[in-house]
Formats: sequence, C-alpha cells, structure tokens
Amino acid sequence: MPVRTAVPADLDALVALELRAFTGDRLSRAQYRRHLVSPHAAVLVADAADEGLLGSALVFFRKGSTLARLYSIATAPAARGRGIGADLLAAAEQAARRRGSRALRLEVRVDNAAAIGLYERAGYRRIGLYAGYYQDGADAWRYEKPLAVP
Repeated sequence: MPVRTAVPADLDALVALELRAFTGDRLSRAQYRRHLVSPHAAVLVADAADEGLLGSALVFFRKGSTLARLYSIATAPAARGRGIGADLLAAAEQAARRRGSRALRLEVRVDNAAAIGLYERAGYRRIGLYAGYYQDGADAWRYEKPLAVP
C-alpha cells in the first residue's frame, strides 16, 4: 500500500478515519490540524486512490532528542488484515531515520493482540508497563526498537 506524508487537504479524511478506527483516545480535528504543519510531527497516510485513506500514522520528534515516538497507527476497520499497519509502521520508521532518530518508541494497549504481534514481528521489544494509561483505564505496554540511521 502506498504511504505518503499527509497534507492539510487530508484533514477531513483523517478525522473520519480516527472516528472509524477508535472508540476512545481519539485525536481531535484541532490536534490533526496542528500536527499536519508541525515541524515536530510526521503524519503519514496509506492512500488507495479508489478507496481513500485506509490508514494513518503519527510520529513525534522532540528537538535535541534522537528518540522518536510513534503516537498512533490507525487502520480503517474494513481494511484490516491487508498489511496496511505494517506498511505504516515501516514508513514511520523510515521517517524517524530520515530525522536522525536512533530509536522509535510506542505504547500499545495490553489487550491489543493484533498490534502487539505487529510490533513484535517488526523487532520491537517490550520495555515497560504503564498502568491506567488509556482514557478507559486500560494499561499499556511500552515498546522500543533501535533504528539504523543511514
């Protein structure tokens, strides 16, 4: 699936995808609007010409840090199981490498077996637990992967 950097014209589709993909802990329209133009964020989208946006990823970069954070990967429910999450994850890693990041960190719900499997297959290792991390009180695992910088 082709992955590209999102542009402000993608805002409506990003918000609609967020509503379809998640039941809570959603990014707002204002947050997406800010991240689309931020020098400290990369918003990536899996865009199928005939189906629209099927997935998105949001990566944060902190000034002066070589650690990037994958904040979110969203896949449209109808498109799950097609490798879109893996494509977005690879694109997020590449974006982090281009920015000079030496590692990528993320948090994932402890009950999200599909996402945990994706991250572990991609070489992420569990480095911690955050109790009550999500809006509904669910715990999160923290994962990290070292990145080879070109």
